[in-house]
Amino acid sequence: MHFLRNILGHAPASQRGPLALALGRLFRADTKEEARALKNEIFETFEKKAPKSMDCLDEGFEESLTILSFPRKYRVRLRSTNSQERLNEEVRRRERVIRIFPNEDSAIRLIGALLSEFHEQWSTGKKYFDMAEYREWKKQEPLKTPSLLSVVE
Repeated sequence: MHFLRNILGHAPASQRGPLALALGRLFRADTKEEARALKNEIFETFEKKAPKSMDCLDEGFEESLTILSFPRKYRVRLRSTNSQERLNEEVRRRERVIRIFPNEDSAIRLIGALLSEFHEQWSTGKKYFDMAEYREWKKQEPLKTPSLLSVVE
């Protein structure tokens, strides 16, 4: 969502609607190959009309495809940062009550306690993901991208 907003923010106002529709199709692609083909179509259409947007898309495109490495079932929840933003809001809400911390350690203790509380809720509460199913998928799914070590070597 943030990446989409960044791209659209660089587009001229007259191109934002059509570009948003095209990017919507791009980010709903089923495979990386399909996404790359859609990206090429978008570049052909908008390269002259919205060059700064195309630079932004090109710069972050490969990172945005990471989500397509996961099974479709997990993509909806993983492509959004809503859970992270909610956690940040809760930390800010609790921190505002105190206003001024006596020292850095007290701030770290409060935030650590909050994170521990959220971790426990996520660990014992309603399952966000079925990790057993994910692990089974991971064993069966061949590694489609080179490891970081092979790139470094």
